[in-house]
Amino acid sequence: MAGRAHPGPEEELRARLRETPIKLDTVRSFLDGLSHAERVVAIRGVGPAEQRRLYEAAKGFAELHLGDLVPASVASGETVRHFGRNTLPAFTHFEKRLCRPAEQDAAAPDALWGFNFQAMQPITGPGYFTARDDPSRAEVLVDYRVVPPRAPEGWPAVKVNERGLSRLVYGFMVDTLRRVSEHVSIGSAARKGKDLGSYFLLTREP
Repeated sequence: MAGRAHPGPEEELRARLRETPIKLDTVRSFLDGLSHAERVVAIRGVGPAEQRRLYEAAKGFAELHLGDLVPASVASGETVRHFGRNTLPAFTHFEKRLCRPAEQDAAAPDALWGFNFQAMQPITGPGYFTARDDPSRAEVLVDYRVVPPRAPEGWPAVKVNERGLSRLVYGFMVDTLRRVSEHVSIGSAARKGKDLGSYFLLTREP
């Protein structure tokens, strides 16, 4: 009789996120031990309830700074891809693509530029943003109200988020990112300071 198939990384991660309380040290160790491809599969298998619990549990767990999103070893202007899964009803797979502007210090940047790459981008717009360290805690704020002054090479044209359909998706929004592991962060979206109850997981390419 054939043995039971070994659970995939998404099943193992979901099981850890359903524990009470969530053991973040073991979650971090598990994610750090996966390959990049396995981490993408793992985070994209996590549903809304687990993402909400993880976001709440991750408060104060580990520091997250801009250098964790775009490491100092990455050249200025080079794109770093963060593969994501959100809790929306559709188009749940997406990427946040970020870079460090040339005028920023690689060791201690004040800001990163980024946009959202997803299937509805031709309709909703690229969702440009500026990322900054939160001045009050070791988290990162992704601010859609402040777009980059120019598009890095190979990126779509910069558009503000308060016009057209972009206004409904990205307008007046600020995301908060918290660290989970070396590559993985968990985010929550707010519009005009009001929490939307919308979450997303990201894993940075190595």
